Amino acid sequence: MTELWALSAAEQARAIRTRAASAREVVSAVLARHEATHPAINALVEMRADEALQAADAADRAVARGEALGPLHGVPVTLKVNIDQQGYATTNGVVAFKDQVAAVDSPVVANLRRAGAIPMGRTNTPAFSYRFFTDNALHGRTLNPRNPRLTPGGSSGGASASVAVGVASIAHGNDLGGSIRYPAYAVGVAGIRPSFGRVPAFNGTAPDERPITLQMMSVQGPLARTVGDLRLGLAAMAQPDPRDPWYAPAPLELPLPPRPWRIAFSTLGADEPVAAALRQAAGWLAEAGCAVEEVGMPRFEEAAELWRGLLMTEGERVMSPVIEKYGDAQIKAAYAGWAANVPTLEPAAFAAGLARRTAIWRDWSVFLSAYAAALLPVSLEPPFPQDLDQKGAEAGARILRAQAPLYVFNLLGLPGLSVPTATMADGIPLGVQIVAARFREDICLALGEIIEARAGVTGAIDPVS
Repeated sequence: MTELWALSAAEQARAIRTRAASAREVVSAVLARHEATHPAINALVEMRADEALQAADAADRAVARGEALGPLHGVPVTLKVNIDQQGYATTNGVVAFKDQVAAVDSPVVANLRRAGAIPMGRTNTPAFSYRFFTDNALHGRTLNPRNPRLTPGGSSGGASASVAVGVASIAHGNDLGGSIRYPAYAVGVAGIRPSFGRVPAFNGTAPDERPITLQMMSVQGPLARTVGDLRLGLAAMAQPDPRDPWYAPAPLELPLPPRPWRIAFSTLGADEPVAAALRQAAGWLAEAGCAVEEVGMPRFEEAAELWRGLLMTEGERVMSPVIEKYGDAQIKAAYAGWAANVPTLEPAAFAAGLARRTAIWRDWSVFLSAYAAALLPVSLEPPFPQDLDQKGAEAGARILRAQAPLYVFNLLGLPGLSVPTATMADGIPLGVQIVAARFREDICLALGEIIEARAGVTGAIDPVS
């Protein structure tokens, strides 16, 4: 019999709803799994077991009373330390923020609770959630459960690791430059960056509004071991909240394009293991009836350069001073490695860049009206070795080049799904990315399920030491 902690979110919800298992039994199993795996990975950096058990008991009483139950009723989830959860510090991995306690839940946390989910704990991030690695002076380092010599990704590295080992079936993440998709890729789970405006976001603990690039390019979304659980998590998170004026009440399911679906495919010059995984996934989609065509991606390098310029320009104004004042040694080194490779823009060039973003987005909108989706790398390289971003400007340039397939779609506000395809013999995960038009997460998920069925990489794992 499969352990309760190892079940998918859909299976856990069904077991609780039908009384095959109680919410307390599920939560207790997850707490025990955390105790067994935490020393090896350090994914959850704050957990209040009594609080989780009390929520489970309340969930069981609701079942006993015959109340209407949410789609995630009694299901354990994890939340990043950079999102407001009532009564918890929104540390964002920064020592100076350890006492910044949220008075109310952020929209995504409130939505997960309304769906019946039970928060199990807070997952680790790098300081300021601003690295592709997860380590900070406050909470320590999170290790990749498949291979501790590799990054678990960032900034949602604690989220990806928690899902991989079964400490949650769904984890909350957010994505400014790949922070959902890259951790999913690095650990061999699934993650979806929703469209801009799909999931409401707001942190009341923030002293000021986010700069415009973060408002337009950062989104909230789920990580999970199965694409089906991503669908459940996304539906729960994507409910309206008036605190986010960017939120758009778009349906989660829209009319599907006529079949056969045309899929645009490119390796974008990725390293051979990554390219091989893409060719394999392209073959699976073709065998499923898709028309896969290898084509160029519109204005790709231009979009990558623009994301770097816009983000670094605002970073120098907003992020650099707070990193210098409050950051740990790791984030200072990582930021310096990026800054050495990206010149900032003058005000006129910054304004022109924001306007040019619309033109590039328009070209992609036209492109994705001809194709149902694009099949692309998540990163141009296999997951990075730990601490690569601590090795100076040359390493910074390598990281920025490799991660372009991630952050181009942050610039454009498009949905992207990272789905695993295999794990190499040395414990290095591989996967692919599916990108579709805005609000077409349904297409990403449908194609992801085809790849998932052929790859078979969906089960929880024990950490490798």
